[in-house]
Amino acid sequence: MIKILCVGKIKEEYLQKLNADYQKRIQKYHKLEIIEVKDESTLNLEKEHLEKYLSTKDYIITLEIEGKKLTSEEFASKLEKTFVRYPNITFIIGSSLGIPEEIKKKSNFALSFSDLTFPHGLFRGMLLEQIYRAFKILNHETYHK
Repeated sequence: MIKILCVGKIKEEYLQKLNADYQKRIQKYHKLEIIEVKDESTLNLEKEHLEKYLSTKDYIITLEIEGKKLTSEEFASKLEKTFVRYPNITFIIGSSLGIPEEIKKKSNFALSFSDLTFPHGLFRGMLLEQIYRAFKILNHETYHK
């Protein structure tokens, strides 16, 4: 299963639709769960919310500006190889405060999409799109160019 653990909710209807579309597309390939936790005024409170959903059996990928950048093909390969050893991959998208250090320490891999900062809802859509693209690549289906 793929879990996307997000701090905060998406308020904009057009971003909700974007995310729902990719969520539906991905579920044709793999089970997907999106978990939203409340954004708080401190990282310590956000850490408490996030830890409730983390398991030592999961491969944890934190989304961080300082993380490693991958091509879409490398990302697809990473997912494929990870699922050989782990039943679940958990992606963590932090709030505007970032990701708590204690959560970063539990991460198996820090992934960066860019040195740029993106709005939360748009970034979630970008992550979902790349997961969908990865499944298309792995299944040798047209979509990725």
